[in-house]
Parts: sequence; structure tokens; C-alpha cells
Amino acid sequence: MNKTGYSRKSVKPVVSLTIDGQNVQAVQGSTVLESARKSGVNIPSLCYLREVNIVGACRICVVEINNLPTLQAACVFPVSEGLVVRTNTKKIQDARRAVLELLLSNHPNDCFSCSRNLNCELQAMAHELNIREIRFAGDKTNIPMDTDSAAIEREPEKCILCYRCVSICSKIVTANVYTMLNRGFKAFAAPAFNRSLADVSCTTCGQCVTVCPTAALREKGQTEVVWAALANPDVYVLAQTAPSIRVTIGEEFGMAYGTVMTGQMVAALRKLGFDKVFDTDFTADMTIVEEGYEFLEKLRHNGPWPHLSSCSPGWIKFCEHFYPEFLSNISTVKSPMSMFGALAKTFHAEALGIAPEKIFVVGIMPCTAKKYEAARPELSDSGVRDVDVVLTTREFARMIRQAGLDFVHLAEEDFDTPLGVSSGAGTIFGATGGVAEAAIRTIYEHLTGEELRQPDFIQALRGMDGVKVAKINILDKKIKLAIAHGTGNARLLLDKIKKGEEMYHFIEIMGCPGGCVGGGGQPILAKKQRWEKDRDYRMDRADALYRIDEQKELRRAHQNPAVWEIYRQYLGHPLSDKAKKLLHTNYFRRGKF
Repeated sequence: MNKTGYSRKSVKPVVSLTIDGQNVQAVQGSTVLESARKSGVNIPSLCYLREVNIVGACRICVVEINNLPTLQAACVFPVSEGLVVRTNTKKIQDARRAVLELLLSNHPNDCFSCSRNLNCELQAMAHELNIREIRFAGDKTNIPMDTDSAAIEREPEKCILCYRCVSICSKIVTANVYTMLNRGFKAFAAPAFNRSLADVSCTTCGQCVTVCPTAALREKGQTEVVWAALANPDVYVLAQTAPSIRVTIGEEFGMAYGTVMTGQMVAALRKLGFDKVFDTDFTADMTIVEEGYEFLEKLRHNGPWPHLSSCSPGWIKFCEHFYPEFLSNISTVKSPMSMFGALAKTFHAEALGIAPEKIFVVGIMPCTAKKYEAARPELSDSGVRDVDVVLTTREFARMIRQAGLDFVHLAEEDFDTPLGVSSGAGTIFGATGGVAEAAIRTIYEHLTGEELRQPDFIQALRGMDGVKVAKINILDKKIKLAIAHGTGNARLLLDKIKKGEEMYHFIEIMGCPGGCVGGGGQPILAKKQRWEKDRDYRMDRADALYRIDEQKELRRAHQNPAVWEIYRQYLGHPLSDKAKKLLHTNYFRRGKF
């Protein structure tokens, strides 16, 4: 399997072609657009996504091909020996401008107030092609917004018919939520029959949001709710930050992929007015302790297998819709975010002498599905909702800008204690394979009394292969693990298990490609950076998390003294009745449609 989860392709012959007078070598079967970009010639496009969406829908990438009377879409035109391509003639420029003007003529003129202003591919393309007036006028489509989902909003009037959401949801997520409705001028992408995302099998993962070139799809914005809470003197506002935020928030302010900005992130939250700034890595450690003991109980009783991780809300909702037969295999341990909320409104509330309803918990998360998770009615074991609001990385960046903070140059600050103390194991939760690695570190040491030192085994858990498998012997027990990221890869894995072709003891599944570092709430960057660079940007982010782990004094979850202090003071022991009430939950079968 390659990093997208598809089978590796066999080696193909190379052909020679000419692009704008330059001799280019390209793999037979590749497209003119791919070959041009690899040779340094930029052909603009709005619909193309490498390996995901190759449909020739937008027609922005048209080029001239020798001996053909009409312009051809470079993203779908295959290279061949002796091909002669021109990418920048007046005929091509006029065609591209006309297509773009037609798209703009039917697009809302609300750029100043749009969430994608200055980070919109349509807007950027208009600038690149020097569009200064729109020659075409007429009716505009009038389609109501869909705001019923707890996580994602749809504004069909901003849809430019690029098919990206359709392709990523069908090929990578495999939820098949989107299709193209109607024809011609009235066409737009939406769930079947234009139903709300709240009423279909949407996993709320937000991958459609990250690839949408405009704001036709976006997270449900909640920054104003947080500003109101921060301004209310009667509310005690806590922030918790997911592991991956510290290595992605810098990208919003021009920093390179994987730049670690932990101290600046904490400082920014304090300057925004949060009363306490805690680390979700703390409850990631506690998750490993609870889930580790849960897994050990299954080892003692020989199953039931497989044991499935429960940290990713997109994967959980996917399982509820498409694989309900596996719900009893999912760990009952809450995600670190929800676990933190439950402890903040019980243990921490009692320590402060504040009523739980006066505490307002804000999760800074890489994930739109976390918004859906926070809204689940069952996640309120303290008597009030565990987490009140979830902000994506993008929303957090908007608040920083709104407050006028010079984020990159803020003096670094530390998390508050005790819910800010964490190990390296909690940090690597943000990368695919991180949960499994963190769990095995603890399980191995619990059973053997020795620290896990098996580089080959650990390396097998890392990287961007769609499905990874590993085996480890712990005393007399042979444990087989599998890791899948992206629910399409999870589907491949679960189908094999259903057919009896594979058996695993521990399976980690993350809903988003790459895990949380590729979450649907992470920075949306220019497509040329995001989709065309040779090295996967998600790997840069994951590598940064592993570097943080290596630099930590504590690298195993069960070494975290603050975790055991909470057990001593409040919970008793792992899997105690109180721990099960506050830190565990259940999931439910949902329809496919």
C-alpha cells in the first residue's frame, strides 16, 4: 500500500514531450498537467487534486496540443511520445479568463465577510488571471444554506462545481455523502435530494472542507460564542489544546510545516482571556491508562477481538453508520477531549469550589468532528455537557488575529497544572499510529516490567501507509496490531476482518488521513503547497510531534504523576466505578442514509 492507501503501481515507460519549447521526460500514463508542474511550468486549475479528483470539470487548465483543433484540459489529457504542448498563448488566456468570469458572475460578492477571504482559491485565481471586471451578468442561483449539522455548514451558492467534495468523500472517506444535483446553471454539490448533512451518513470529518476551493463548505463557526464567554465575569473559561495544534497553528502565520509553537500557543490563549490553559495531552495519558487496563482485561479473558480505539470522533460516527456490528469492540473510554471536560467539571470544579455549570470548557481541536462529539447528549456525565465549544485550528487563528496578537513573537509560556502535565506518549496521539504506540509502551512495561526498546516494531507503527500492521511478543502473549487512517482504509481493514481473512488484537483507526495532523479543522493552505509538494505535509507535522516526544522527560503515559494523583484523590483506580462513570461512554447504531 502507498501513503494514500492504494496499491503501488508498476513501473511504466518514460516518454519525451515538449512543453512551451522545453523538452520534458514524463511517465507514460501521467497527464500533461502533472508533467508540466514537475518540470516547473505552472498550469492553473481549480478542480484538480492529485490522486483524488481528476475530472476536468473547471476547464481552467486548458492547453493547446499540436494537431488538435480545440483546447484540451491538461489535468485529464495523457502524455505521449512527441506531444507538443503550449500552456500560455493568447487563445488559452482568453479561454481561462472567460471560464473564470462565468464562475464569478454566479458567485456571491461577499469576499470581505467570507471565512475564506484571502485564502480562497477562486479569489486567488481571479488575481492571478488579472480579472478586473466581469463581462457577464444575469440571474444568480438562489439555494438556501444548510446549517443544521453540529460541525459543517453548506452554502451551495458558493459551489463552483469542482467535484472535489464528491471525490474525497467517495474515494478517501468512502461515506459517499455528496453528489451533483440538477444540471447546467442550477447544478451544485450536495447530499442526495439536497438533504441536510445532519440527516445523512456524514462522518463530520471535514475532509470536504479542507479541499473545497471556496467557502461552499466550512466549519460551523463558534468564535463569537467563545468571545461572549470570555467577556462574562460569572463564567470560568478553560482552554484545552489537542496534541497536533502546537505543530500546525504556526502555519496560519507563515511558519513552515511542523514548526513547534507550544509556548506561543499557550501565551496567546492567556492573552485572549482564558482563566486556565490546559493540555489535552494530559487526558491522552489518562486515556492510555484506562484503555490499557481495558485491553489487559481482554487479554486475561481472551477477547473479544479486535479491540478498537475510540479517540477519533469521525471514525466513531463512520462505525455507527456503516459497521455497527463492531460497536461492541470499540473501547468505551472517552476521547481525551471529552475525558478532560468531564474532569474539568468534576475534579477541577471541586478543587476550585466552583459549580460545574459555571465552568466553560473550550477545546482547541484539529477536527470538525470534535464539534459533533461535543454536542453528543451522552457526553454529560458530570450533569452538564463535558465540552461546551470546540474551535478548529483555523478558528483559533482567527481569534488571535482579531485580538491583534503578534503570535510568532509571543514570549513562550507553560500550561497550567495539574491538567497540563503530560508525557510524550500523549503528544504522539496527533499522528496516525501514535495511539497504538502509546498504548503498547504502557502495556509492554506493565506486563514485563521493562521499557519498550524495539525500534523496528516502533517504526512499523509510524509513517503514512494507509494500513500498517505489526506484531509484538510480550512474555507468552503474541499481540497483532493494525493501524488505519482515513475511513476508506478503515473500510478495507474491517471488510477483511468480517470475511475472516485477518485477525488483530488492537486496532487504531483515525478518521482523517494522517490522523489529527491531517484533520478537517487544520489550516487550509494554498493548493500548490498542500497537494503538489513531493513530501506529504502531514508527515512534516507528524515528525514534529515525534521530536517533541523524544525531548520529553516523561515518555510513557503511566509515568505521568499528575494522572495517578487524580486517581489517588478522586477516581480511586483505573476502571473504578467512578472512572467508568466519568471517563467511559457508549456508541449507537445509526442508519446509512
